[in-house]
Amino acid sequence: MPGIDECLLEAMRLPGSLGAAVVDWTSGLALGTIGESPNNDHEATAAETAELARMAAEQPAFAPAPPLVPAATGEIPEASAPAPGEGLPVEDVIVTNRTGYHILRFVETTFDSSVFLHLWLDRDEGNLALARLRLRDLAGRLVL
Repeated sequence: MPGIDECLLEAMRLPGSLGAAVVDWTSGLALGTIGESPNNDHEATAAETAELARMAAEQPAFAPAPPLVPAATGEIPEASAPAPGEGLPVEDVIVTNRTGYHILRFVETTFDSSVFLHLWLDRDEGNLALARLRLRDLAGRLVL
């Protein structure tokens, strides 16, 4: 079970990796960073990517509401929380541009699941599919 530093080192081993971070999307703070940053400022990048992650996680278009369950009295249905093991409503956010890929992978935790992994890949050398699979594995093993 890797911690933040080990997780970031493993992410940087992916072909084409330019930089990586573990970010708290509610506060916009970087919990750990490694490598380069797209704007040469890891903290600013963390805040900017957190805004994107927050939007994806909170907007119904990207994160559907939990199914409605009937109230015990048979009146108005109420939203139910995801059952244990159902996971987060959004898994990844992927942004592509002319020179690279940005993958935000949400990390499910036992507390509030407000953390994501951000990986920045070079477009010519990176493999988006492989990176997505590896980040899924890393997020599942990350110990916070």
